[in-house]
Amino acid sequence: MGRIMFSNLNLFSAVACPEARNCHLPHCLFSHSPSLQSVSLDDPAGSCEEPRKKRKKAAGDEKPLTTLERPVTPPPARVQVSTKKAAPRPRHQPPANKAKVKSVPVRVRKEAPKPVQAAREIKIEALNPRQVPKPPAQHSSRLLYVTALRDQYQRLNEEHIKTEGGPLYSAQELITMALDEEEKLAREKPLIYPNVIKHRFVALRKMSLVDWKKELSAKIAKAEKETSESVNGKAPEPPPTIVTGLSPLEEQKLLLSRLLAPLEKLRGYGFVTNPPTEKEIEDAKRGVEASEGWEQCDRCKTRFQVFPGRREQDGALTTGGTCTYHHGKALLPPRKRDDAVKGHVEKRWSCCDQPIGSSLGCTSAQSHVFKVAEVKRLASILQFERTPPNSSVSGTAAVCLDCEMCYTVHGLELVRMTATAWPSREEIIDVLVRPIGPILDLNSRFSGVWPEHVATAIPFDPTSGAPLPQEIRTDASVPKGTLIVPSPAAARSLLFRHLSPRTPLIGHALENDLNASRIIHPVVVDSAILFPHRGGLPYRNSLKNLMLRFLERDIQIGDGEKGGHDSKEDATAAGDLVRWKVGKEWKKMQIEGYIIKDGKFIPPKSKQALRAEQSVGTKRAGSEELEDEKMPVKKARMEVET
Repeated sequence: MGRIMFSNLNLFSAVACPEARNCHLPHCLFSHSPSLQSVSLDDPAGSCEEPRKKRKKAAGDEKPLTTLERPVTPPPARVQVSTKKAAPRPRHQPPANKAKVKSVPVRVRKEAPKPVQAAREIKIEALNPRQVPKPPAQHSSRLLYVTALRDQYQRLNEEHIKTEGGPLYSAQELITMALDEEEKLAREKPLIYPNVIKHRFVALRKMSLVDWKKELSAKIAKAEKETSESVNGKAPEPPPTIVTGLSPLEEQKLLLSRLLAPLEKLRGYGFVTNPPTEKEIEDAKRGVEASEGWEQCDRCKTRFQVFPGRREQDGALTTGGTCTYHHGKALLPPRKRDDAVKGHVEKRWSCCDQPIGSSLGCTSAQSHVFKVAEVKRLASILQFERTPPNSSVSGTAAVCLDCEMCYTVHGLELVRMTATAWPSREEIIDVLVRPIGPILDLNSRFSGVWPEHVATAIPFDPTSGAPLPQEIRTDASVPKGTLIVPSPAAARSLLFRHLSPRTPLIGHALENDLNASRIIHPVVVDSAILFPHRGGLPYRNSLKNLMLRFLERDIQIGDGEKGGHDSKEDATAAGDLVRWKVGKEWKKMQIEGYIIKDGKFIPPKSKQALRAEQSVGTKRAGSEELEDEKMPVKKARMEVET
């Protein structure tokens, strides 16, 4: 085959190579998989024809077989012909002779060795950089880098031979290691590829044999861990260790001074800063009456009618029948190298991997649902309230909040509220909430609240002034949803026990939680605002992606049957993100020149103040020098006078 003059698009990856085992190309277009290779004509095991039967030896015929006359190499084995009844023979083996015959040596053809799993892993490759979609450098430069890496690996391997008496890796394995490392850097860091690979080369040149062994053992342990996690599932990770370099009180002070969202920014993100007036509420009620309950489904976009007081004929809450929808998102599949050849790539649903428009949905529900985003219409169901003054709460103690919602005849309503202390992560509140209207769908896939949780919850009324039953709330054997309050207003009054207008409230996309609770709070730290999306509004980073990116922790993995999100997990995750941001902010302040003195952050002195101090210091030093020069003159005068 001639030299390949175009990029490999894997168009012939399912076709067996015509050269088969005689192909020596480092990057062949065809497949060399054993399952696709044609059966060799020289291999008796692969022949589909019945073998020729041996001619019986006649009496007096002493002439040996013609095949034994030829000079051949010694056979690798002798086949013994026995009179014992053997196990069922394979299809292509000749039948054993039942008569007793003297054992004679029979020529056995040498079969090709069967591929072993280890041989598949160690692929024979030339010292030639692998192809990448966007090469970060010219081929000559990449070849120089990969050769330098291979030479350093070979040096360390030779040191091991001298000290231990044997190599760690073969020559082909060293080439594969160099190619793997160079390809990884070329794919993951193309912009800084020359600098990174040069630094790696310098590190290998300075590396000793002991350090190389430690690095290899760490890589092997990481690979074994990933393999076990892929087979047995990922083990639950402990809470992330976040080091800020500050005490909890100092973290709270820095949070108040540097990370609070301004009021104008809160309005842009959908936070309610002023409660609607009575006139606006009346207008919203008249609009709902005029619409006669017609809404658009939030999931399948079907128009349907809602009856908050149930329909008189049959007691139904909604019309439209069953709701069929996709609960996932419409996403583009990962890019492939042959996308330019195949043409347009259409979006697919993340829930079922079906193309958009191919089906109505993969999930069905008993009723259509809707949500309300208009503030005055939300206030027509339950009016907003500002956080009241509370002298029993410290102004600097922050609280993390997360709420879960369900669908009712009034739209999305509060169904669970969780609050935790920051930065200690201790639980403050975790209660279920009985919505105002009849429930259409608990939205269990995302809320994590299932019918059995509501059915087995213990009723609790916080408006009576009674404290939370600590023995129920802290018992780990009792499942979540142990307490249920009668209304969203009761849950709001329970939260107000732990808030004051100066308390920092932490969360992710907090406007949804505060609007569902009908709370107006002035001091907000929102992780969606601290970590904005690069595309700007209305795009936002999800809490799950932020945790994976910055804290390498996977959350919200309970989607599906009897799973769902956990509001306590989300509240603590938002608090951990904010604490990580506090640590980064403190490092930035230290670079700027901030120091901590008597529990206070002292800003750096301005340039004018530093210049003034320097000028005062020079003046003092000059005056002291003049005094030192005058001292001998004064002493001489005193001696003359005496």
